Amino acid sequence: MTRRLHPAWLVAAVAFVALVGAAGFRATPAVMLGPLHTEFGWSLGTISAAVSVNLVLYGLTAPFAAALMDRFGIRRVVTAALLTVAAGSGVTVFMTASWQLILCWGVLVGLGTGSMALAFVATVTGRWFVKRRGLVTGVLTAGGAAGQLVFLPLLAWLTADRGWRAAALVVAGSALAVVPLVWWRLRDRPADLGVTPYGATENPPEAPRGNAARVAVRGLLDAARTRPFWLLAGGFAICGATTNGLVGTHFIPAAHDHGMAQTTAAGLLALVGLFDIAGTIASGWLTDRVDSRVLLGVYYAGRGLSLLVLPALFSQSAQPSMLVFIVFYGLDWVATVPPTVALCREYYGERGAVVFGWVFAAHQLGAAVAATAAGAVRDQLGDYLYAWYGAGALALIASVLSLALRPRRTPAAGPAGPGIGLAYPAAASVSAPGS
Repeated sequence: MTRRLHPAWLVAAVAFVALVGAAGFRATPAVMLGPLHTEFGWSLGTISAAVSVNLVLYGLTAPFAAALMDRFGIRRVVTAALLTVAAGSGVTVFMTASWQLILCWGVLVGLGTGSMALAFVATVTGRWFVKRRGLVTGVLTAGGAAGQLVFLPLLAWLTADRGWRAAALVVAGSALAVVPLVWWRLRDRPADLGVTPYGATENPPEAPRGNAARVAVRGLLDAARTRPFWLLAGGFAICGATTNGLVGTHFIPAAHDHGMAQTTAAGLLALVGLFDIAGTIASGWLTDRVDSRVLLGVYYAGRGLSLLVLPALFSQSAQPSMLVFIVFYGLDWVATVPPTVALCREYYGERGAVVFGWVFAAHQLGAAVAATAAGAVRDQLGDYLYAWYGAGALALIASVLSLALRPRRTPAAGPAGPGIGLAYPAAASVSAPGS
C-alpha cells in the first residue's frame, strides 16, 4: 500500500524554489559596491543609501504582502513579485545616475523582494502546516541562504570577468525562470485541493478578506498595544542590523580593505550561506522542542560576542580563525527566524503572519540604518572598526530583550482583541503581564 505525499510538501517545495530564485538580489549589493564606485565615482555612502532604500521597502512591504496574500492569494502575489524583481534588476544595466540606482535597486527590487520576504514563509507555514511547522519554517527560511550560496560566487565571478551588468541580468533571468513553476504549482490554501493542513484534522476558518492595507495597518496598531511586539521588533531590528545591513553589505569591502581579494571574500560570504542552511533548519527543529525565548537569547548573545572579535580576524587571506567565525556566524545568521515566527503566532494567533510582517519590517529598518551608518563610518574614518563594535554591543542588547519576553497567559473566555485576532482578550492587550 503506497502512501500519498501530502500536498503541503509540494507547496513548500515550490515556495523554496521561488525563494531561491528571488534570492539572487540579496547577494548582489555585496559584489557590486566596488565596481559601481569605480565606474561611476559614486561614494560608498551614496551606493549604501540605495541599498538602504531597498532594505526599508523590503521590510515595509512584507506586512502588506501578507495581507494581499489573504486577499488575492499567494500565487498571484508571488508571481507579481518575481516579475518586479526581474524588471528592477534588468533595468539597472541602462542606468547612468545615482537616482536611477535608487529607483531600480531601492524601489523596484525592494518592493518585489519584500513581497516574498519572511512574511511569505509565515503565511505558507501557517496555512499549510500544523505538524512540523517549525522545521518547515526553518527550511523555507534557508531558501534565501541557499540562493545566496548559489548566486554569490557566480555573481562575484561575473562581476570580475564580465562586468556588473552581466551579474544584474543573471539575477533578472533567475527570477523570471521561476515564474512558470509558481503559477503552475503554488496553491493558496489546503481547502483548494480538498485537504486539511498537514497534521490537522480540519481546516481552520479563513481570516476575513478585507482591504489589504487596512488589515495590515490595523494589525500594526493592535499589536503595538502589546509588550511582546516591541520586544520582538526591537530584537529583530538588531538582527537585521547585524546581518543584512552590516555583514551582508559591508563584509566584502571590509575584507578588501585588509588586502583580501574580492572573490575570496565573496566565497567566505557564500560559506555563511552554506552554514546558514544547516543552522536555520536546525533552529526550526529546535523551535518545535525548546522555548523560543531561550533560543533567541542564546542566538543573539553568540552573535554579539562573535562580532566583537571579528575586527581582529581580517587579513590578506582566509585564516583558520576567520573560517571559524564564518562557520559560527553562518549557523547563527537567520536561525532567529523560526523562533520569532513561532512567538508571533503564539502571541497573535491566526494574524501572526501579518504581525510578523511588521516585526520583519523592523528587521529591515535596522538593516537599512546599519547599511548606511557603516558606509558613513567607512567614508569618514577610513575603516569599519567601530561599526563592528557597535553591532556586537547591539546584539547583546537583543539577547536581553528576547529573554525579557514572558510566556503567553491563556486568556479567559471573552472577545478577541479588535481587528487582528490577538491571542489576548481585548481588555488584556495592554494590562496583562504577558502582553
